[in-house]
Amino acid sequence: MNKELRRVSVATLAMFLALFVSTSVIQVFAVDDLQADDRNVRTLYASYSAERGPILVGNSPIAESVRVDDEYEFLRTYPEPFPYAHVTGYFTLNQGVTGIESAFNDFLTGTANEQFLDQLSAIVTGQSPRGAAVELTVDPVVQQAAYEAMGDLTGSIVAIEPATGRILALVSTPSYDPNRLSSHSTSEVLEVYDELLAADGDPLINRAITGDLYAPGSVFKLVVTAAALDSGAFDADDEFPNPASLTLPLSSSIVTNSNNSTCGPGDTATLETALRLSCNIPFAELGRELGEQTLADYTTAFGFGTAHEIPLTATPSTFPTGMDEAQLMLSSFGQYDVRVTPLQVAMVSAAIANGGNLMQPTLLERIVAPDLATIDAPEPVLLSQPIARSTATELTALMVEGVANGAASNARIEGVDVAGKTGTAENGETEPYTLWFTGFAPADNPQVAIAVVIENGGGQGQSAFGNQIAAPIAKRVLEAVLSR
Repeated sequence: MNKELRRVSVATLAMFLALFVSTSVIQVFAVDDLQADDRNVRTLYASYSAERGPILVGNSPIAESVRVDDEYEFLRTYPEPFPYAHVTGYFTLNQGVTGIESAFNDFLTGTANEQFLDQLSAIVTGQSPRGAAVELTVDPVVQQAAYEAMGDLTGSIVAIEPATGRILALVSTPSYDPNRLSSHSTSEVLEVYDELLAADGDPLINRAITGDLYAPGSVFKLVVTAAALDSGAFDADDEFPNPASLTLPLSSSIVTNSNNSTCGPGDTATLETALRLSCNIPFAELGRELGEQTLADYTTAFGFGTAHEIPLTATPSTFPTGMDEAQLMLSSFGQYDVRVTPLQVAMVSAAIANGGNLMQPTLLERIVAPDLATIDAPEPVLLSQPIARSTATELTALMVEGVANGAASNARIEGVDVAGKTGTAENGETEPYTLWFTGFAPADNPQVAIAVVIENGGGQGQSAFGNQIAAPIAKRVLEAVLSR
């Protein structure tokens, strides 16, 4: 009998210890994750009874809470919904929280660990809790210029301050009105959410950092050129065979340049000419000689393969591995399975603009408590150094030539040296092209690096190209920065 009692006692003790450990983990170690989980309805409902802090751009709110006469007390409103929807995200009763609303939910609701004293003060004084204000790096003039420049086109723009990583503009189109999702009527929110899910162009997708990633096309030639120069394997004046077409190894597939002709006159073309005129065949040959591993190393250094937190989480851009020779050659001018976000492409240009130093991109300027004390004001963070300063300087000169006398001519700004590269990516035999521009200005003292992507060939199928549509859009945004 004693033996059986001991067994029962040991089992009971073990279960008690397991319960004690599990509850301790939940209450102490997992509390932050549970509070941040969008599925935590209790936390979401509780946050409605607090005065949620504003999200600020240029000292003006792009999201704020106003007092209303219902059980939830406050209604989240978005004064300029469409330009900022993919930055702010939305705050809903039953469809979760996205964007900055989600990333800084604990600060906005006043429940962050850093706000413990404020929470304690609210309990002692009997006051309602108030959230902190989240101030963003976005420049309202640049953001508005980017949104207006996109018009009815589908795509995205990302503009970054190269020296700091501060994101000056992040636009995704088509956009939507998050005010329609902040209603206190569950049925209204569900109706609007279903409507947006079914809408043409998938307006809820933040194309700048997520969704189906893009083939970069010729903007990827910047990475390949950087690898060629920085590795010391090639110089800008090194020459490559210059045929009008090239049959890929072990394949019947043929590579041509965009003009279906040679890359300039002569039997050979230099790397400088190939980048300036955006020729595919020399880059296919260059990539084959560099090899997959070298290109993989440089893509990783530029940030490929990393889910960057800005603090919104960006889908990692990818460079394929295990390729045969033909696939490697296609990848070397941004085709095959190379896939990128506009954020990643902007980061490549930003690193070149910043002398080879890639800064961590960020949307956060600072977090300010209700009493105006600064809770957090992060300093710029060096993410990596993918190329040497000398390589960045040489590559900048090549990109300036691309705008001044090459395939990116529609990004020219009078009196300003613009460094840039266009891209026209193929998506299948009959599918519309994806159109790109990336670059920075002024070339000698960069204030902004930019990436512009336009889907569906800008409505022109396979008849449009990057310099025709994406470059003029980038020019408008660059001018907005330079005229501040």
